[in-house]
Amino acid sequence: MNSFISPNRTPEQVAASILVVDDIESNRDLLCRRLAKLGCHTHIASNGREALEFLDHRIVDLILLDVMMPEVDGYTALSLIKRSKRLRMIPVVMLSAVSDFESIVRCIELGAEDYLLKPFNPTILKARVNACLEKKRLRDQENEYLETLKREQQRSERLLLNILPASIAEKLKDNPQTIAEHYPDVTVLFADIVGFTEFASARSPQDLLQCLNQIFSAFDQLVETHQVEKIKTIGDAYMAVGGLSGKVYNHTAAIADLALDMRETIGKISSQTYTTPLMLRIGISHGPVVAGVIGSQRLSYDLWGDTVNMASRMESHGLPGQIQMTASCGQRLNDRYEINPRGTIHVKGKGEVETLWLKSKLC
Repeated sequence: MNSFISPNRTPEQVAASILVVDDIESNRDLLCRRLAKLGCHTHIASNGREALEFLDHRIVDLILLDVMMPEVDGYTALSLIKRSKRLRMIPVVMLSAVSDFESIVRCIELGAEDYLLKPFNPTILKARVNACLEKKRLRDQENEYLETLKREQQRSERLLLNILPASIAEKLKDNPQTIAEHYPDVTVLFADIVGFTEFASARSPQDLLQCLNQIFSAFDQLVETHQVEKIKTIGDAYMAVGGLSGKVYNHTAAIADLALDMRETIGKISSQTYTTPLMLRIGISHGPVVAGVIGSQRLSYDLWGDTVNMASRMESHGLPGQIQMTASCGQRLNDRYEINPRGTIHVKGKGEVETLWLKSKLC
């Protein structure tokens, strides 16, 4: 950041860069000499057109701009500078040999920082230039702070969106209380890595963590692809849901596609990386849930309801490498899926429940 001119300026500070715009060469030379004594770097232009061409490629800390010039006068150049998003924060001091009240008012209305009369008094010149550069320094400092604040806010929002769905994150920002919403129809998936306890017993915690990270990161990408929501991981289990965001019309089909891709993905990872084959046991159910955030520390978004319990039972009562779902899920899928009946299984608290195997997608 450029420093303003100060009698105590140290060599480590960067000299201010000033553009001097005047059609009279002697005026330009005089100003440049005086500004050089103050420790400034100067650039020159003989009219407004040259100044604007220079500013197309360079940014300066201050512009000293003559009012009366050929081709493009000071008023026009000032107006164009202040209309430019890139240039408008540069302070401009207007120069004139005429102490005309209307001219001064016009310059200030167009956005000039100050108005300096010719011939220039060295003390007044230094004071005006110092004041303008100090204001710019403070504005730059404020803008830098605001940009830092904006970046941190965006970073916080990205972190929040990694934990919560976008709609919940917005509500939580507006009202940091308990948030719970009823969704009448969603599709819930539970997936569990079969035999993971035995698999883990032969590996160090670091290797185990790397393995889970590789698998779950791949699942996270699939969740994004199918436009559903990841809810959480618990140990070696993965939970996702479709229908919260409204991004897809048939969220049961989206979850079915996710389940098939997850099963294929873990097979590829297992065959390419590990000697022990890894398989998933996946369960799917659909129906109403309550979803939300509870508590005030280490916020966690979760789902509650009979649909969640049923999806968990579909997983735990399933078979390795298979995708088990309730019969009602099968009714929501079209003939593009290969679905086989399993029959009925006993589910605690529900009794006998008819279930289906989701085998593949046909096209």
